[in-house]
Amino acid sequence: MTNIEHLIRLANRIGHFFEAMPDRAAGINGIADHIRRFWDPRMRRALLDYLGTHPDGQWGDTALSPICMEAIAQHRDRLYPRQGASPA
Repeated sequence: MTNIEHLIRLANRIGHFFEAMPDRAAGINGIADHIRRFWDPRMRRALLDYLGTHPDGQWGDTALSPICMEAIAQHRDRLYPRQGASPA
């Protein structure tokens, strides 16, 4: 399994949890907030850079779920690590 495939699967697990929320907007915000708060900046940068070159979110048979794609698209600026951000 590649690093990007692993990140897509992790994001999809988060998305699966938040997709169950009755308020879709709250679920989308929850996905973005979880990734921002708990993912190392290098992980966020790798996923966002990958999506910059592969906007379909597809890696072989693994694809980023629609709700994760939506959360990342809506919150991309907030998710991208600041220059010089420490991994924490």
